Amino acid sequence: MATSCRLVRWLLPLVLLPINSYAQSCLTATDMDDATRSVLLSAGQHDFDLLAHGDAGGLKQVSAPSLAADFSGIENVVQENHANLAQAQATPRSPFLLKADKPDAGGNAAAAEFLCGVFGAHGQTADSAEFMLPNLPVGQYGIVIEDVAAKTPVTATFVLQLQNGAWKLAGLYVKNSQAAGHDAQWFAQQARAFAAKGERRDAWLYYVEARDLAVPVQFMSTQLSDKLFDEAQAVKPADLPESGPIELSNGATKYQVTAIFPLGVENDLDLVVKYQCADVSNTVKTYDENQAVARALVVKYPEFRDAFAGVIVRAVEPSGKDYGSLASMKDIK
Repeated sequence: MATSCRLVRWLLPLVLLPINSYAQSCLTATDMDDATRSVLLSAGQHDFDLLAHGDAGGLKQVSAPSLAADFSGIENVVQENHANLAQAQATPRSPFLLKADKPDAGGNAAAAEFLCGVFGAHGQTADSAEFMLPNLPVGQYGIVIEDVAAKTPVTATFVLQLQNGAWKLAGLYVKNSQAAGHDAQWFAQQARAFAAKGERRDAWLYYVEARDLAVPVQFMSTQLSDKLFDEAQAVKPADLPESGPIELSNGATKYQVTAIFPLGVENDLDLVVKYQCADVSNTVKTYDENQAVARALVVKYPEFRDAFAGVIVRAVEPSGKDYGSLASMKDIK
C-alpha cells in the first residue's frame, strides 16, 4: 500500500484506452506449460528484486515502452516502499496468463472479464480467479503476485506484457495485506460477530475491509472475495452513503456526508467520513465543523464506538480540495 494505510499503484495504458471488442482467455499455473510458468515467475522475481533494492532505473529498463515513457508513478512506488521492502522476503503465488485476442469473425464483443481456472455451479472455486480489465489492448499478459513478509506485510503485483519474446513490466501494484495488524480472515470473523449482535453498520464496514484485504489488486476477485461480498450484501445498511449522500444533523446545522469507510492507521482502525463543504480555507472553522460532524456521526450511529478507534473527518470543497482532522473515539462526547 506502500504505506501502512493506503494503496500505491501504477498501471499505465492498460485501462486508459478506448474499449474494444476482444476475445479473452486466461490460463492458471496448472494450465500453462512449464516453460511459460517458469519464465513468468522468474520475470516477477527479477522485478521484485529491483523494487526491493529501490532500483527504479532498472525497472524502467525492463518496462514496456508505453510505461517507460511516463515513469514517475513507478518511481514514486519504488521510493515509498523502499524502506519497508529493503530486507523483505517474497513468496510468489501461482501466476496467471491472460490473452486478449482480436475480435472474432462476426465482430462480436467479448465479456470484460478474464475467467481463470475452474468455476463450479456456485461460481469460483479454491484455485480460480477473475480479472476485470475491459480496456486491455490486444496481447498476452502475465500476472505475478508476490506475498512479501516485511515489517508492514504487503503484496506486490506485477503485470507483465509479452513484447518481442520478452516479458516487459506493464503495471505495478503494492498493497497492504493487513490493516491495523489484522488480515482479511480476522476482519471477516469480526464482521460476522457484529452481524450476530445486530450491528449491521459495523458488520458492513468490516466486510468492506475484509474484502479489500482479500485480494492483492482491485481488478481481481477470488472465491473468498466473492463469498465476503455475498455475506456483506446480507447486512448492507440502507442509511450509509453507498448509493448517495446522507444527512447528519448537529442542532440546526446539516451536513451532507458522501463517504464512510474504514482505514487502518498503524495499529488502529479508524473510520473516514467525507462531507460536502463550501470552503475549507478557514482551517480553524473547518476543524470545529469536522469535530461537529464526528459527534453527529457517533450520536446517530453509537455502535461505531465498538468498532473504531477514531473518526477521520474530511471536509471536501466542490473543487476537490479538502481538510481533514482526527477525532479520537474516547474524546467524542
